[in-house]
Amino acid sequence: MREPKSLQEAIIFFSNPDNCIDYLAVRRWPKGVICPTCSSKKVKFSEKRRTWTCSSHHAKREFSIKIGTVMEDSPLGLDKWLTTTWLVTNCKNGISSYEIARDVKVTQKSAWFMLHRIRLAMQDDFVGSKLGRDGGEVEVDETYIGGKARNMHKGVKQRRISGRVQDDKSTVMGFLERGGRVRTEIVRDRYKTSLQPMVKKHVEAGAALYTDAHGAYSGLTDEYQHQVVDPAVQYVDGRVHTNTLENFWSLVKRGLHGTYVSVEPFHLFRYLDEQMFRFNNRKDIDDAGRFDLVVSQIVGKRLTFAELTGKVGLGTVN
Repeated sequence: MREPKSLQEAIIFFSNPDNCIDYLAVRRWPKGVICPTCSSKKVKFSEKRRTWTCSSHHAKREFSIKIGTVMEDSPLGLDKWLTTTWLVTNCKNGISSYEIARDVKVTQKSAWFMLHRIRLAMQDDFVGSKLGRDGGEVEVDETYIGGKARNMHKGVKQRRISGRVQDDKSTVMGFLERGGRVRTEIVRDRYKTSLQPMVKKHVEAGAALYTDAHGAYSGLTDEYQHQVVDPAVQYVDGRVHTNTLENFWSLVKRGLHGTYVSVEPFHLFRYLDEQMFRFNNRKDIDDAGRFDLVVSQIVGKRLTFAELTGKVGLGTVN
């Protein structure tokens, strides 16, 4: 069958388990299936069990397409996994675990776990690379992310709201290369000692750097072509502005406040990974292309329920 190009086609295509296996296998092993344990190419496929068996004698000779991916040890069918992946990859404002639970007929807890594992596959590995090379322009800004006090129950508000926004919310820095990609980092606070090391970590020295008038960015002119715009006076001064990054923040908060509603601070980076992926792959790629990109990144990534909930070592099973 022709590979799907829309959600409707994807649901029909992936309802056949053989299509699911073929779609994943050709992307995982473009030169032929190999044993994930010993890398042997001498494997035999069982049509009845839909698994492969390695001809070499060793532990874990039999393996499925899920082994070594974000789907490992999941009892859910590939049709549910791939439909969910399509939805979270292409829904602009994200999709909640409750909606996934209704759409693919799983429990909300299972849907929540699936979404976090898919977000791991959407994660952008930007270690060692920097923005703004070859004289590029980079916008840098920070924002607070957290629940609104007016929406909280009185008891919750008394427990969580101290009156200091930096204590009540998470501080997130954003770095956006014009015509390129966006990155985010969760930082401790908005002081110079926290923000400037992050700028030097993500932005190439010599790049054109645009920030607002926040004092924590002062002193960067020695390494960057640093220019400032003061939003209290004007939002744009020629090419100097942070409006593109502000647009990204609006997308993040629309998803967090409108779709996910309540996000714990220790999971925030996963939701940022999700929104960064969609933002960075919004141009020159269609829904099928974004889905294909996520599928190509599912191998070699594992997230157990114990790790996700912070219960590693407490006897919690997957």
